[in-house]
Amino acid sequence: MNATVVSRWLPGLGDHLQPFSRHNLIAGLTVTAYLVPQVMAYAIIAGLSPVTGLWGALLALPVYALLGTSRWLSFGPESSVAVMASALIVPLVAAGQATPATAAAALALAVGVAGLLAGLLRLSFIADLLSRPILVGYMAGIAVLMIDSQIERVLGASTPDSDTVFEHAWLLLNASPQWAAILTAGSVLLALVLASRTRWRSFAPLISLVVGVIVAAVLNAMGKTVELLGDIPAGLPAPMIPQMPVGVLPEIALAAVGVLIVAYADSTLTGRSFHRLEDPPLKPATELRALSMANIASGLFQGMPVSTSGSRSAVARASGATSQGYSIAAALFLAVVLLVAGPVLEVVPQAALGALVVYAAILLIDVNDFRRLWRFRRSEFWVAVTTTTGVLVFGVLYGVLIAVALSVLLLLVEVARPHFAALGFVPGLAGMHDIGDFDNAAEEPGLLIFRYDSPLFFANADHFLTKAREMIGERMPGLNWFALQCEAIIEVDSTGVDALEALADELRNAGVRFVLVRAKSELIDELRAAGTLGLVGEEYAFPTLPTLVEAYRSARA
Repeated sequence: MNATVVSRWLPGLGDHLQPFSRHNLIAGLTVTAYLVPQVMAYAIIAGLSPVTGLWGALLALPVYALLGTSRWLSFGPESSVAVMASALIVPLVAAGQATPATAAAALALAVGVAGLLAGLLRLSFIADLLSRPILVGYMAGIAVLMIDSQIERVLGASTPDSDTVFEHAWLLLNASPQWAAILTAGSVLLALVLASRTRWRSFAPLISLVVGVIVAAVLNAMGKTVELLGDIPAGLPAPMIPQMPVGVLPEIALAAVGVLIVAYADSTLTGRSFHRLEDPPLKPATELRALSMANIASGLFQGMPVSTSGSRSAVARASGATSQGYSIAAALFLAVVLLVAGPVLEVVPQAALGALVVYAAILLIDVNDFRRLWRFRRSEFWVAVTTTTGVLVFGVLYGVLIAVALSVLLLLVEVARPHFAALGFVPGLAGMHDIGDFDNAAEEPGLLIFRYDSPLFFANADHFLTKAREMIGERMPGLNWFALQCEAIIEVDSTGVDALEALADELRNAGVRFVLVRAKSELIDELRAAGTLGLVGEEYAFPTLPTLVEAYRSARA
């Protein structure tokens, strides 16, 4: 196997992993301390045994280290993926169609297979459809669902089953909280806040968990009841192919697509935010393959769906990690925890893990992002709010579909009603500019240069004709040439071709010459194949604005 093949399929090996270097060992230990309570809590969100989260991280960490292209990303169970998994697992378990562990492993395996298929079909661009406002709104909705999933553990209360977050909130008003659970959860939250402000902030989850264990032990000794995790199986996971009824496979496939879209979008955005100029380039297709294989590994070893954790990635970099070797070191430390720490984890109170989830959820709601969207563009603010509402009202899986649909709709709106302008000369400035941007701009007499800043296709062909006709009408009579500035028209479909030909006919009947300027060779080829270029004339496709103006002046002379 030559070096090129190795670097393509195992890019981590070319990055000198060095898992046993001092920096990576320290970072790996720190990440493990941060990870253990966090992924246990995320497993509980999904309705799983806490150890399932540990098993998922155990395989995801080294798989991404070998297959991924980022030096910093930390893989394993993550909050939004856990909430999405619960939307599938809980109904299947309630209907008696699967055990929680089997459903989680099957979903992880399906996410991995869906990712590999998406890679083969070159669909890695799909994650780019989730715009920033939609992700802000989506994460806020996920945060509310996370809090809703754990609030009973924090309060020590119990309510009847409910269909929506709003119904559950109403039922909680009539529930009977247990003060021992509230005190335990409160102590954990307080410890988290205080520890996060010290030099030991990377160990804040572990410190807070220890505080919760101590408080629960004292309360239980006083005769109060604080529910503990109980039996945690010791040892490493064994390989297993999850067996599911054939009838639920379409439901699992739909859930897997939703998880894949969100996990890949989150991984891509997190990877970009941590990337440095001196780091190896991030490769979207390779990242999709790494995410897919991490989920397959997790599914085959009784884990749960996994993704990128931004908080753990930040901990790794802050702890001095130099490569993905820290993930391999973290996996080794985690294996030690699984082998020997079972009895210790059994005494962790349920309320403590619930408090960890609530704290993580609160951090996901970025009020500053909402405020910035409100100041920048109100339409994007309302898109974020609509996405949050969709997640809460229709559920997390359909919330993802709503988010994707909103992204596509926004894209269509942007290209269907793009910016357009007439170009002219500005004294003291070289070149030609939008005459609407300068009070002293002047057009070349008898020449209208119309710039349309979008590909020309079915959604904006009518808009293009309307705006072009308006500008032409404002300059008639006296207009001799109409020049379409094609720099932004990088693509044209059959509807766009019809619009160009209709405009060319109207201009010819009005005695106005229709010309093209700055059309890329690909567009010229398309127009030639459609016969449109024959209506314009090959000699009237000008490469630059100066050559256009020179030809116009020569023709007028």
